[in-house]
Amino acid sequence: APAINRFTRRASVCAEAYNPDEEEDDAESRIIHPKTDDQRNRLQEACKDILLFKNLDPEQMSQVLDAMFEKLVEGGEHVIDQGDDGDNFYVIDRGTYDIYVKCDGVGRCVGTYDNRGCFGELALMYNTPRAATIIATSPGAIWGLDRLTFRRIIVKNNAKKRRMYESFIESLPFLKSLEMSERLKVVDVIGTKVYKDGEQIIAQGDLADSFFIVESGEVRIIMTRKGKQDLEENGAVEIARCSRGQYFGELALVTNKPRAASAFALGTVKCLVMDVQAFERLLGPCMEILKRNIANYEEQLVALFGTNMDIADTSA
Repeated sequence: APAINRFTRRASVCAEAYNPDEEEDDAESRIIHPKTDDQRNRLQEACKDILLFKNLDPEQMSQVLDAMFEKLVEGGEHVIDQGDDGDNFYVIDRGTYDIYVKCDGVGRCVGTYDNRGCFGELALMYNTPRAATIIATSPGAIWGLDRLTFRRIIVKNNAKKRRMYESFIESLPFLKSLEMSERLKVVDVIGTKVYKDGEQIIAQGDLADSFFIVESGEVRIIMTRKGKQDLEENGAVEIARCSRGQYFGELALVTNKPRAASAFALGTVKCLVMDVQAFERLLGPCMEILKRNIANYEEQLVALFGTNMDIADTSA
């Protein structure tokens, strides 16, 4: 059956110039799509974990929510096609979607979205054609944000974030294998989160959805020996501490296993956070360095527990 595509395409924008430092907060340029209370509630729920929105102030977030519009999709429908110009950024409300990337003329499914997530930001951020095709595999609904609003608010905000974090990201040794442009993309997709003293950041055994870099403060990495989940039995051991510039949470993303340890804030801690989709998409060139750390972790665990705890056994 032919692919369904009800999304209109806009004219080429590759030559479009945009200076995020220019002020253009003219109220006339703001777009508002009226919403019912139910729509607003569903939209807020869909957007609450979108890292691109994490650094927006309340007024900016309100403008983004006002400008977003709902689109219903059918199974088999192409939401975006690789090579097209970017017209909208999308947040998933419900439904499942496959991600296809064409290489040497052959399309390959490289991932899926299951009732959550977002896509389409790269073409709008960097004025490049769509890097992938997204096909709905079930009926669903998505929220769209037009490119002008996206660039006026998100890109401008990201320019400020780049100025704040560019030198910090450049100083991280494990990112040295990335090109400058790739490091800037890392800055663009990270969010920030502050944790109070003693607050748990990740929990051993949980599924992994994020990677963390410590910007300030100190993080305790705690592992509970298998079969001794009760802390009163002294099953919990501190295996490491992470401070500014160090990272954690990558192990579960590299091995595709649940979290091997827990992490707790020691004092007030500020972390840069990257979600799993961005981690896989942007940190591929760093993967060998990250995998090398597994051997170091295993040595530590053998010394502490007499076993490597099967942290890298991907067959488990």
